[in-house]
Amino acid sequence: MLIGYMVNHALLTNLKLMQELIKKMFEVGAHYGYSKATRHPSAEPFIYGTKDGMEIIDLESTAAQLSAAKEFVTKVAAGKKQIVFVSSKPEAREAVQIAAEKVDQPFVSGRWIGGTLTNIDQMKKRIAKLADLKAKESKGELAKYTKKEQLLISREIDDLENLFGGLSNMKGYPAAVFVVDPKAESIAVKEAVKLGIPVIAILNTDCSANMVDYPVYANDANRHSIKLFVDEIATAYEEGTKRQS
Repeated sequence: MLIGYMVNHALLTNLKLMQELIKKMFEVGAHYGYSKATRHPSAEPFIYGTKDGMEIIDLESTAAQLSAAKEFVTKVAAGKKQIVFVSSKPEAREAVQIAAEKVDQPFVSGRWIGGTLTNIDQMKKRIAKLADLKAKESKGELAKYTKKEQLLISREIDDLENLFGGLSNMKGYPAAVFVVDPKAESIAVKEAVKLGIPVIAILNTDCSANMVDYPVYANDANRHSIKLFVDEIATAYEEGTKRQS
């Protein structure tokens, strides 16, 4: 009797948590897709219907997809492995950077540079150069240069920081790549797939899920919706770090 009670209680608790999550997703407009004309065939099973010509995403499916993605992320973190957070979309950059920094993971919150993963040795050289220039700047070693030269070096530091600063703590090939909108981040996705690195993605109805291992269909154009999902992934990673042996 006690075991049966415990099982039923766990099921009810999970159901309640799922309902609360769906409510949160609805409140931030996560169910809003794009027009039917832009629908990618892979999105069809996860569409609830249409309203005023716009697709409505089935949030029950989204909740299940998010649960699977979070379970995978937790395992990655528990294994002391890294996930790269990626998005060049203006609506997502801040959320991606804040979430990644919170869990001390590498990120790209701007343009993905081709070869970041497939030519990782070259990328590491850029990061090393950035670290070297910043160290010299902090020690006052750039004072020996002319004002014009210092200005050029300062600009180079800024450029390298914008392009590679978020990847400075990447130890090697990541265990996964998490992107907001795989259509916008197609280069990052292709590089990950080429290297056999699993891809987690928040994607709208216009996106293909064919190269995504853990797709989560949701509104990927609204800041509040994006933040909710990015934070959920970061929280899952944080939970995984607590399980590290």
